[in-house]
Amino acid sequence: MPWYVVRTKPQHEIKTAQLLEDLGMEVYCPMVTEVRQWSDRKKKVTLPLFRTYIFVSMEPAKRNQVFEAPGVLGFLKWLDKPALAKDEEIEAIRSWINNDKLDGFTVSKLNAGDKVEIKTGTFAKKEAIIKEVGSKKLKLILPDIGWTLTANIQDVI
Repeated sequence: MPWYVVRTKPQHEIKTAQLLEDLGMEVYCPMVTEVRQWSDRKKKVTLPLFRTYIFVSMEPAKRNQVFEAPGVLGFLKWLDKPALAKDEEIEAIRSWINNDKLDGFTVSKLNAGDKVEIKTGTFAKKEAIIKEVGSKKLKLILPDIGWTLTANIQDVI
């Protein structure tokens, strides 16, 4: 079954995902933990990775059932059709959230605009474009999935 990208009201991602699960749908709301600082304390908070978006796997004929959950605004559209996420992309998000490391790079005099191919790991066989090269970090654009990724550079020869 395809994964649809569903838009939610702001700050309703978790609640809407739970309501859709209660309706018997397979829902994925990727979460990340951030440290937030207030004037008197720091606190770890868990937030959705994609604000106002969740992923729902369902048969195309049952698409309208998502509107039974309050908080759903509609589907993300691409060319006037509901946007779909591939299983590989959902798995890549899950792996990334579970702290998979990028590896398989051969690094030698990298410049912004160069194209590289990731050889192993979660993003194996994906082509990336170097956006920025820093002394310890490298920003990559993964055009296939529309992500910008920051990778730590370690042991560069």
